[in-house]
Amino acid sequence: MNLDKLMNKHLTRYFDPSKTIPEETLQQLLGFLRSTPSSTNVQPNHFYVLATPEGKERLAANLGERFQDNSEKILNASHTVILTTRADLPDSHLDAVFSKERADGRFADPATHELWEFMTRDFLNLRKYGYKDVNHWMEKQTYLAMGLTMMAAAELGVEAMPLEGFDPTSVDKAFKIRETGHTTTVLMALGYPDPTKVYNRPTSRFETDQLFTFV
Repeated sequence: MNLDKLMNKHLTRYFDPSKTIPEETLQQLLGFLRSTPSSTNVQPNHFYVLATPEGKERLAANLGERFQDNSEKILNASHTVILTTRADLPDSHLDAVFSKERADGRFADPATHELWEFMTRDFLNLRKYGYKDVNHWMEKQTYLAMGLTMMAAAELGVEAMPLEGFDPTSVDKAFKIRETGHTTTVLMALGYPDPTKVYNRPTSRFETDQLFTFV
């Protein structure tokens, strides 16, 4: 990974609608998204991959009145991913996580896995009843997944644009997302930049001594 190149690039604002991400590259990227970590392996997400004109048009038409400026970005992108997060964390979801971990042989012996399950439930109860921030905490896992996937996209030569300009209620309704127990958290458009609209101004960041404290 060329970190110097990444540090000096701008996020794409305009996509080239004539270019499509090759299927092999897309599957690599989705495989990476599937593998991204989450705290306690809670995996609170479901991802809607919009690869067809119909899917992208449905999203673009349901961003909400205040956010129509983002429609063109979604329509011109090769793909757009709706990243959703669980609205709650029922025991049935945890049971499914633990069952998959056992099936995959995540731990060497049953006693270790039983201890892991106990510690995980205890930590999640702390988030639910102590900190009372379980929804916000799960959304952090969603942003972690998106951030890492954006880095992976850059490594594969694909541009990734995060989008928060949308009405989640409208998007949820258009794709019947709340019926699944999830809600839309953030969008990520993927594709290749429009060469006629490249943003090449210098980056602007605070100096190192304003950003870092060494102890």
